[in-house]
Amino acid sequence: MFKKDFVWGVATASYQIEGAAYEDGRGLSIWDDFCKQDGKVFMGHSGDVACDHYHRYKDDFKLMKELGVKNYRFSVSWPRLIPNGTGEVNPKGIEFYNNLIDSMIENGITPYMTLYHWDLPLELHYRGGWLNRESSDWFYEYAKVIAENFGDRVKYFFTFNEPQCFIGQSYSRMLTQAPGIRYSNGEVVKMAHNVMMAHGKACMALREFSKGDVKVGYAPTYCYWYPENENDPKEVDASYEKSFKTELDPNGFGWLSAWWSDPVILGSYPEDGLKLYGKYLPDTWKEDLKVMCQPLDFLGQNIYNGTEGHLDENGNFVDTKRYDGFPRTANMWHVTPNALKYAAIHLYRRYKLPIYITENGLCNQDVISLDGKVHDPQRIDFLNRYLIALDEAIESGAKVDGYFQWSFMDNFEWANGYRDRFGLVYINYQTQERIPKDSAYWYKEVMETNGEKLYEHLK
Repeated sequence: MFKKDFVWGVATASYQIEGAAYEDGRGLSIWDDFCKQDGKVFMGHSGDVACDHYHRYKDDFKLMKELGVKNYRFSVSWPRLIPNGTGEVNPKGIEFYNNLIDSMIENGITPYMTLYHWDLPLELHYRGGWLNRESSDWFYEYAKVIAENFGDRVKYFFTFNEPQCFIGQSYSRMLTQAPGIRYSNGEVVKMAHNVMMAHGKACMALREFSKGDVKVGYAPTYCYWYPENENDPKEVDASYEKSFKTELDPNGFGWLSAWWSDPVILGSYPEDGLKLYGKYLPDTWKEDLKVMCQPLDFLGQNIYNGTEGHLDENGNFVDTKRYDGFPRTANMWHVTPNALKYAAIHLYRRYKLPIYITENGLCNQDVISLDGKVHDPQRIDFLNRYLIALDEAIESGAKVDGYFQWSFMDNFEWANGYRDRFGLVYINYQTQERIPKDSAYWYKEVMETNGEKLYEHLK
């Protein structure tokens, strides 16, 4: 069962909810530019206004409080704080995030801050972005500004959100994320290396310049494998090995687990990965590992789905064929609760760090019903299944300290614009009205009962 001090919360990200894209001295990000390009984002949507959280945050936090939310993972807009990415700091940006944090605390909400959730300052993109080795120094400077201004009240930090996505899907694979420019595998491997260098330097800055003790983590993502036969230890071990294996991806570099986590936690690149990609690393990579690998207090992980596998007659671990009509979400992701269970089990087995599930949730086709409410039984069922699976991971010995549901409110879902709805709270984008969905009230009970609500169906 979930421990007494288990952290229940919700999550959002700056570009997806804040809006006010051209107000109060904010600089441009790569997403501001990407959204203006024809055909990049569904129906030409953008985050210019989004959920207008920039102007409505006080009411949003009052609503969070009413819905029982006590922990909130949010991100900071780098170009709102430092418009050009380096150099002059925007006082209005500092003021906004000070007010944001103070409002959270006034409503009894503990802030969990993510430094980077994909909105790279456009000026830094023009200077080479993550391919520029100086990028880790830019990020150190940014982290220092955050620590000096917010580290007195914010005690929990995540450096990066889903580097596999903002590198792999932006420069290598599907190019669905900003800036959407294809680079060679060699260049993308260098980008990944620089991001992990930036992570290490940010850890140093947060600890050096924050007032008081802070706890620092990292929030990558992956679709982990899980065993078809959970009672077969060999199959469980095989799903673990598969989850951390580095293989050559025909779609391009990026969607890997061990490559993105071993260096920052274990201080080494995975050996199988070095055989494939080591030739692309800079000559300084062995020394750089000392910078990347800083002590972490916890490991975040965003988990939505995964793949079931089994041992075939030759002892090979292969994907299990999904049956016809296998359940999917509205954005066509498979519903696989055991992916959350075994992600936690596998990650704790490998890294021995407390785990936070930093994102998990359901994209649904939500509508305002005739009674004026938003009924989303699919989301309730999805979350119930996944959270029971997470509880089973804890019972199996995985140390899981918290869970942040994605997302508190419907928002700008990147290349899918406002088409996809993940929120516990419905946003009417024409009026900016907030309507808590049935799932919001259900999740309130889950948090209040520390998970006992999940087993109500068994009574």
